[in-house]
Amino acid sequence: QVQLVESGGGLVQPGGSQRLSCAASRSIFSSYTMNWYRQPPGKQRELVATVTSGGNTHYTDSVKGRFTISRDNAKNTVYLQMNSLKPEDTAVYYCNFRAPSGYTYWGQGTQVTVSS
Repeated sequence: QVQLVESGGGLVQPGGSQRLSCAASRSIFSSYTMNWYRQPPGKQRELVATVTSGGNTHYTDSVKGRFTISRDNAKNTVYLQMNSLKPEDTAVYYCNFRAPSGYTYWGQGTQVTVSS
């Protein structure tokens, strides 16, 4: 069993920055694609960013140029650096990965609120 723990959320002003972290309970990152999702209030959960085991990254259009996903396999941690934050970025942010068995692991989420 693997546990994912997100941290780094909080209240930030529009235009500000925030870095989220997702730590795994054991070494898995080197093998799997890792994802960040978010769920805004009253809306569906959406995929924000992906980093493959080879380091390739993908972003949803609304965050391109503002968010950066990265991974540190030695620390079993994936990061989401968020810059130029907007009120519409307000959401609960989750990390996840899908194991070869097909089971998808999720963290508990961390709240990011962008407001003045």
